[in-house]
Amino acid sequence: QVQLVESGGGLVQPGGSLRLSCAASGTTIVKINNMGWHRQAPGKQRELVAVIGSGGTTNYADSMEGRFTISRDNAKNTVYLQMNSLKPEDTAVYYCNADRVIYYSGSSYYTKLDNWGQGTQVTVSS
Repeated sequence: QVQLVESGGGLVQPGGSLRLSCAASGTTIVKINNMGWHRQAPGKQRELVAVIGSGGTTNYADSMEGRFTISRDNAKNTVYLQMNSLKPEDTAVYYCNADRVIYYSGSSYYTKLDNWGQGTQVTVSS
């Protein structure tokens, strides 16, 4: 089965930086389509932060563009989120997503849709 594991969250002061990582594992992964980051603040709906295609095309939510940078290493099945100039309103649980994962198991190929990590807490506070 496919697993997404995030890391890199924590407490940072306003204006600071953090780098989140999310690695897909658990089986022989052949290809991952889009990978992205979403976040959910207390009392709010989950929202898109950024997404990156397998070829490197990126899209950002308007409020994050210019401060956040998404990247990926296809050889490591890992997506990153570099967050700079963090603000208190960036405080949230950040979730990694892989919309379509093709993997090999036994003697067959499988596709698993809508894969999510467990989330990592980011707190921006002085």
